[in-house]
Amino acid sequence: MMHCTMDDLLALRDGDASVWARRHVEECAACRSELDALYQRVAQLKALPTLRPPRDRWSVVQESLVRGHVQRRRRWAGYGVATAAALVGVMVLGPAFGNRGSAEDLAQAKQQSAQLESTLQEFDAETRVMSGREAELTARLEDQIAQLDGRLADLDARAAREAMLVDLWRQRVQLMQQLVEVRVARAKYVGL
Repeated sequence: MMHCTMDDLLALRDGDASVWARRHVEECAACRSELDALYQRVAQLKALPTLRPPRDRWSVVQESLVRGHVQRRRRWAGYGVATAAALVGVMVLGPAFGNRGSAEDLAQAKQQSAQLESTLQEFDAETRVMSGREAELTARLEDQIAQLDGRLADLDARAAREAMLVDLWRQRVQLMQQLVEVRVARAKYVGL
């Protein structure tokens, strides 16, 4: 024997069922109990309380946005100070390194990084709207730069090999260039 499907039972509930479905429910106890259970589920769902969000949540949202903005500014200010200190350290301690070419490469990479930092500081990315993709890319690049800064701080403290420092600083410059492209170049394009 063929029983009613859930679509047939829903049509019965809504009053749009076929003649066969109506007759079958009258004759079949299993389908009739399933239809009764469907009515009970609907009644239970209707009995659930209505949940409404609080009316004034803007102050909480605004506070979290401002807090995030302040944290990002502090982080970038810290990066700038760390970069400047590293640049001064290279200029002062540069002659102490054995290989003059590597010292010059290191100084050049740090100078490029400092220039990119100042470019980013001049541009206020917080005043423009970013797409979700741009925001994700920006956050990912900032995280990678922060990781590199941590590695550079560890290596500077341990007086690591100069070639490794040059490589890390070059990686930082590449990441900073990508970040500048995302923040500054895209903003100029959108502003046209």
